Amino acid sequence: MQKGNIGVTTENIFPVIKKFLYSDHEIFLREMVSNAVDATQKMKTLAERGEFKGELGDLTVHVSLDEKNKTLTISDRGIGMTEEEIDKYINQIAFSGVNDFLNKYKDNANAIIGHFGLGFYSSFMVSDKVEIITKSYKDGATAVKWTCDGSPSFEIDNAEKADRGSDIILHISDDCKEFLEKGRIQSLLNKYCKFMPVSIAFGKKTEWKDGKQVETSEDNIINDVEPLWTKTPSTLKDEDYKKFYHELYPMQDDPLFWIHLNVDYPFNLTGILYFPRIKSNIDLQRNKIQLYCNQVFVTDQVEGIVPDFLTLLHGVIDSPDIPLNVSRSYLQSDRDVKKISTYITKKVADRLNSIFSENRKEYEEKWDDLKLFINYGMLSQEDFYDRAKDFALFKDVDGKYFTLDEYKTLIKDNQTDKDGQLIYLYATNKENQYSYIEAAKEKGYSVLLLDGQLDVPTVSMFEQKFEKSRFMRVDSDIIDRLIVKEDVKKSELDSDQTDNLSSAFRSQMPKIEKAEFSVEVQALGENAQPVIITQSEYMRRMKDISRYQSGMSFYAQMPDSYSLVLNSDHALIKSILDDENTKCGEALKPVISEIKGQQARLSALHQSQSKKKPEEVTQEEKDDLANTEKALNEQRNKKNQIIADYAKDNKIVHQLIDLALLQNGMLKGSALDAFIKRSVALIK
Repeated sequence: MQKGNIGVTTENIFPVIKKFLYSDHEIFLREMVSNAVDATQKMKTLAERGEFKGELGDLTVHVSLDEKNKTLTISDRGIGMTEEEIDKYINQIAFSGVNDFLNKYKDNANAIIGHFGLGFYSSFMVSDKVEIITKSYKDGATAVKWTCDGSPSFEIDNAEKADRGSDIILHISDDCKEFLEKGRIQSLLNKYCKFMPVSIAFGKKTEWKDGKQVETSEDNIINDVEPLWTKTPSTLKDEDYKKFYHELYPMQDDPLFWIHLNVDYPFNLTGILYFPRIKSNIDLQRNKIQLYCNQVFVTDQVEGIVPDFLTLLHGVIDSPDIPLNVSRSYLQSDRDVKKISTYITKKVADRLNSIFSENRKEYEEKWDDLKLFINYGMLSQEDFYDRAKDFALFKDVDGKYFTLDEYKTLIKDNQTDKDGQLIYLYATNKENQYSYIEAAKEKGYSVLLLDGQLDVPTVSMFEQKFEKSRFMRVDSDIIDRLIVKEDVKKSELDSDQTDNLSSAFRSQMPKIEKAEFSVEVQALGENAQPVIITQSEYMRRMKDISRYQSGMSFYAQMPDSYSLVLNSDHALIKSILDDENTKCGEALKPVISEIKGQQARLSALHQSQSKKKPEEVTQEEKDDLANTEKALNEQRNKKNQIIADYAKDNKIVHQLIDLALLQNGMLKGSALDAFIKRSVALIK
């Protein structure tokens, strides 16, 4: 029997290794099973090279739970260890058992990477005591038992073991009882070991018999040793990819497309990436890509490893060039990982381009689901935009699809304004913006449908990329001002008529929370609608972008700004103006006269005081100016009140306002009820 201390350089390093080697305790099971798999693969390698002449037999790794004795055992029939090897590889932490093996078999290094080194000590994060019972495959080897209680002290003694390989027995600590639960171990094996390259058994399969579940004699194999990404794409069918997708993500709809990754230079990488169907924001979840190293699960937090826009994809990436036991920050800065990220971006772009080129009809059918990924990619990566601009699509309100260049060609002759700007008209909701869309169509204009989650920021990006181009929502202004072909027709009304008409409608506008209205008069033609509500493209877009971009929250707090545009050419607007003049003319005459008088006086005072320095203006002059301004405001208020008193009883004014609000989905509650009752009364 041998006793001693583990060869560490300082007494304090062992507890550091024990507690802080890994950030998550559950990782211990991955390390233990990985060690067992590595030992098994080394056994296979020796047999393939003819250095082991015996029978390999069953190479299944067994994970056994003994709740009564509070132990978890990982058993393999791999190469095992001699007493000398235990002393070298377990007791001397500075060395790794894999080094000597790899030096000898360096040509097969990638296939047999693994070690009993520091990873083994993760077992002490959950154990009071760890035992190794092992027997080397070498002829004449005797079994040995290594025991350690988590201190630097250990014991090595002879043991009884008939077969080669190792049993790692973990005596689970009282504060880690969760690892004595069958369901917990099953979930960890499924998470970390589901695709390890050696069969792993956890207990026995069960079957329903005599009204209960009973164990069978058949091992419960928990993993697939040859997952789909390890196979040659030419040997696989669409059904294979879909089946594997549903194994990874049960209850998900079939994916849109998939990309089979397979590269061996300048780095090794395999995997399958799926484009999922996104139905709502709930489906927009990251951490759906699983990262593996030689079929051993590493992480599902792939930000910085995979291009940001591709973190919305699902699937698997496997690369031996991604180390197992390092931090995510290290991965994000690693040069090889950055090469992998660049490769994946290129591969995704090439795959999308080939689908578009080979089967455009299918591509168009799936565009509404695809565009979220593509828009995100173009927004976040300049090099992806350069690739994607050839297969990114526009969809118009009639459901027709165009490439960016095709659509530009379609509209450039008819939708270029008098200043040479190409105007892209778009709608975000076909139903809500129907009348605005129809107004544009009557002019022969095409209207895009941009109703996706990232369409607004994408529009801003296109404006930067496209030469002399602007995107305008169809309801952001009247159609003649969206694409100005010539100088806008001026209203025939004089300033007083315009002001009086505006005042009548302004006074009756309802109070809507977080909404402000201005009223303007414009000659739109007698066939155009009498009243139209528009919303500024700039402010609306800024508010939309504020949802995605930090530092713009002040836009979100601002009220929505709308314009109520009165068509002075329409018969109804003309009749309101005539009726207003008839009923308010006499009452307004003295007020308007007084207003003009006060305006003249105010202008004279401003002119007089403008010739003086501020300190030269007397208090009397300042008071005179203030009193004149006050008198002018009083008369204006008086005028507005006369008009408001007239307008409040004018059903046509209220009806036109409500119709405009209704068209924009802004007429609700009591206002909607009043509109319905008024409409019925007017019909009578």
